[in-house]
Amino acid sequence: MENFWAGVLWATEIWLYLIVCLIMIPAMFGFSLGISETYMNILVKTLEWATLNIQKAHAEEESSKASASNGLIQREHGSMEKELGELRRSRPKPPVGGDFTLSDCFYFSRRGIESIVDDEVTQRFTSEELMSWNLLTRTHNDFQYISLKLTLVYGFGIFVRYCILAPLRITLVCIGLTWLVIGTSAVGFLPNCRVKFWLSEWVHVMCYRICARGLSATIRYHNKENRPKKGGICVANHTSPIDIVILCNDGCYAMVGQVHGGLMGIVQRAMVRSCPHVWFERSEMKDRTCINNTSVMMFKKGSFEIGSTIYPVAIKYDPKFGDAFWNSSKYSMVSYLLRMMTSWALVCNVWYLPAMHQEEGEDAVHFANRVKSVIAHQGGLVDLQWDGGLKRAKVKDTFKEQQQKKYSSMVVGDDSSSNSD
Repeated sequence: MENFWAGVLWATEIWLYLIVCLIMIPAMFGFSLGISETYMNILVKTLEWATLNIQKAHAEEESSKASASNGLIQREHGSMEKELGELRRSRPKPPVGGDFTLSDCFYFSRRGIESIVDDEVTQRFTSEELMSWNLLTRTHNDFQYISLKLTLVYGFGIFVRYCILAPLRITLVCIGLTWLVIGTSAVGFLPNCRVKFWLSEWVHVMCYRICARGLSATIRYHNKENRPKKGGICVANHTSPIDIVILCNDGCYAMVGQVHGGLMGIVQRAMVRSCPHVWFERSEMKDRTCINNTSVMMFKKGSFEIGSTIYPVAIKYDPKFGDAFWNSSKYSMVSYLLRMMTSWALVCNVWYLPAMHQEEGEDAVHFANRVKSVIAHQGGLVDLQWDGGLKRAKVKDTFKEQQQKKYSSMVVGDDSSSNSD
C-alpha cells in the first residue's frame, strides 16, 4: 500500500513539474513553446476532415439542410410601409381621407407569430447554431451516425477532452486563481506607490495568462496601436465572463462588474485590494445579460455620460472550437467553466478600435449607439437596438407607441390635419 501511494505522489510531482516548466512559466512571461500551436493545427485538420466526411454523407440532403433554422422563419426585413404596401398592391388608394384595409391585419398577425416563435431578443440568449457538426456539439441539423471512422474519431475526442485536457485545464485554472487571490492579497498590503501598481498589473496579467492556457485559448489581437490607455473607458461586447481573461492577457484593466458570491466572490474581494475595481450589486442577480456570439445589444448609458474617452473593443469567438456564450439562466458559473474546459479550445479575435469621443450636442444614448455600431461592424455582429433587459422584462410602452403612431399616420393620411381645422 505504501508503494502505491509513493507511486501516486511521484506521478503527481512529475505532472506538476511538466505543467510548471512547459506551460506555466512560458505563460507567465507571454511566450509559447509551440505545444498549443501544434495542438491547434492537428485540431483544425481533424475538424476539416470531419466536415468533408459529413458533407459527402449528406450531399443529397444538402439543399434541405442549408438553413440552420430549417426554414421555419423566413423574415422580411423591410419597413412597415413597404410590407403593407405589398399587401395593398391590388387595392387602389382612396382619393380622399385615410388609407385602411382589412388585409393589414395579416401583416401584424405574421409579425406577431414570428416574434412568438423566434423573436430577435430571446434567440440572442441561446447558443449560436452551427451549420456543421464540430465533433463536440450536435446541431438542429440532427447529425446521427455517419460512418464508423467518424464515430471512432468522435469517441477518441471524448477521451482526449475529458481524460487528458480536462485534468490539465482544471489544474491550470486552479493554480491561476489561487495565485491571483494570494498575489493580489499580498500586494494589497503595500502602500499606494508605483511599485504597488506595477506589481498589481504584473500579478493580474500573469495569472490571467495561466488561466487562458487552462482554456487552451488562442487569441489574435488586431490594431494594437489602438489599445485602451489609462484615463479612458474600455467598452466591449459581452459574451462571457471569460471576456475578462481575453482582454487582460494583453494588459491590466480596472474592471466594473456584478458582485458575486462563492469562489468568484473570494477572487473579487482579493482583486479589489490591489487594484481599484468597482463591484456593484444589482437589484436582481438574474439581470446579468451576456449576449451570444452573434450580436450586440444596447449598452447602458452610464459610461457614456461622464465625457471620458471611450475605447471600443470587438471580441469575436470562433464557435467551431467551442461555445463561449454563458447562458446564466441555464448554467451556473462552475458548470459553465467545466463545459469550457471540456471543449476543444477557445479561439477568438480581438480588435482594438480607434478612441471615440462624444460629439457636441450628442446625448449619451446616441453616443452609446454609435460606439455599439462600430463594435458590431468590426466584429461581424448584428447591431440590435433592443435592450438586453428584455430577456426577462416586458417591452416598454414607448416601443409599442412608436409602431402605433407609424400605422396611425398611414391610416389617417396626410390630410387629417387640414380636416381637423
